[in-house]
Amino acid sequence: MEMQPLASFLCCVLLLQFSIGSHALEIYEKTMRNDPENVVKRKEHHDNLYLSVFFKVNDLHIGKRMPIYFARNDDPNRTHLLSREEADSIPFSSQKLPYLLDFFSVSKNSPQAKAMKTTLTLCELKPREDEYKSCVTSLESLMDMTRGFFGTVKPNLLTTKIISSNHTIFQWYTFVEKPVEIHVSKVVACHTKAYPYLVYYCHGDKDNFTRVFKVALRGDQNGERVEAIATCHMDTSKWDPNNVVFEVLGEQLGSPVCHFLPADNLVWVASS
Repeated sequence: MEMQPLASFLCCVLLLQFSIGSHALEIYEKTMRNDPENVVKRKEHHDNLYLSVFFKVNDLHIGKRMPIYFARNDDPNRTHLLSREEADSIPFSSQKLPYLLDFFSVSKNSPQAKAMKTTLTLCELKPREDEYKSCVTSLESLMDMTRGFFGTVKPNLLTTKIISSNHTIFQWYTFVEKPVEIHVSKVVACHTKAYPYLVYYCHGDKDNFTRVFKVALRGDQNGERVEAIATCHMDTSKWDPNNVVFEVLGEQLGSPVCHFLPADNLVWVASS
């Protein structure tokens, strides 16, 4: 799980286009995966595999065992980042949703339509005062986003690596090595969102109350190895108090919340 300098940014992203996919037409619940501030309260949350990625900061120790859902998209028809010219030729607005549904041949009452609306609405929300956020729809806009947030600092790129040809998406994992903290001064996480083409929802705290860890995991079922990236949000006082993550972890508003990142997410960091 090597960190890549911005100098090789273009190469990294082009490789990612062919290796990570986008889960482009997932149902609504999947649009919320591994994005802690967008997990909403649902009665069925105890059966929601996507919540298995969350844990407490004091769980970061060798020997810890927990069931984790690591989604990976192996769809041969997966999409990729559009060029700016392509992205700019297609409206990206909730006001244009009827046109977009027709353009992509998506039924207006389908789960895909609901997911598209959710993505567009999320991308149009104004950021909090302490937050940076941006939705990127093209390779060029992803590059612009990193430059806009990090300025002249060259960030490094981190991703979760699933080291297996026989991936089991849900099983118990053991922390086989001491988690390694990556000391950072700035962090931006980019989550894939459900849409007919690849869209990243990128966000970070301006005051950087986020810690980043590398965690070596081994699957109890098949010995699968995962080199996972985890982020810990140390100040959640401005999150929705009804966020189901607090109930799942037995924590309160303001308490630290950690979660693993799926393999198709990007974490950009500037070293401290």
